[in-house]
Amino acid sequence: MKILLIEDDAQLTRSMAERIGAAGYVLDRVATGEQAEEALASIPYALTILDRRLPDGDGVQRITALRRLQPDVRIIVLTALDATLDKIDGLEAGADDYLTKPFDSDELVARIRAALRRPGAAPQPPITCGNLHYDPVERAFAIEGTPITLKRREQLILEALVMRARRVVQRYVFMDQVYVFDEDIQSNTLDAHISHLRGRLAELGADVHIHAIRGVGYMLSDGARP
Repeated sequence: MKILLIEDDAQLTRSMAERIGAAGYVLDRVATGEQAEEALASIPYALTILDRRLPDGDGVQRITALRRLQPDVRIIVLTALDATLDKIDGLEAGADDYLTKPFDSDELVARIRAALRRPGAAPQPPITCGNLHYDPVERAFAIEGTPITLKRREQLILEALVMRARRVVQRYVFMDQVYVFDEDIQSNTLDAHISHLRGRLAELGADVHIHAIRGVGYMLSDGARP
C-alpha cells in the first residue's frame, strides 16, 4: 500500500519515512505542492500526508486539486498550527484527519491505519489462493490458519500478487506499489525479490505458484500450473 508524504523538512521526512516503512507501507516523498500534484497525476496512492506550510504555499489550499486527481485518496494534514480554526479550515477543505507538530510517530501510524479503515476506503474481504489466506484489513497472511511473517519487500510483492490472484500483474504495478520512485532499481531487482519470495513460500508450505509471464510480469495461482 503506497503513501505520499508532502513535506519539505528533510530531517522530519527521514524519521517519518523510517517509521512508516517499518509499519509496512511504501512511502514516496516530495517537498512541494506542485510536486505532489505531479506524483498524484501518475501514481495511485491510498493516502497522502500533507504538510500545511510548504515552500509553494499553504498545503490546505492544494487539497481540492489533490482530490480532483485522486478522489478517493485519504489526506492527513500536518501542521505546527494548533488553533481550532486552523484545524477546521483543513477538515472543511477536505482533509480526513489533522495532526499537530510535534507528534508521536506511533500516533501517526495509528491515524494512517484508522484513515484507511474508514468508510469509503473500499475495504476488501479476505482472499484465499491455495492454502494461502490474506486479510486486507489487517494486512496479514496465514497458511492453513497459521499466521506467517515475511520481510517487508516480500510482504508488499505478495500483497500485489494476491490482490490480483490468478491474473497477470504487470511489472509496472510492482514498481508503483513496492518501490519508491527515487530508488535506484536495477532491471533484475524485482526478479531477484520474486525468487526470494518463491523460496520463502516453499519453506512455509504454501500451496501456490508464482509464474513468470515473459516480458509482462508475474501471476499467483493455486494448484496446477496454467
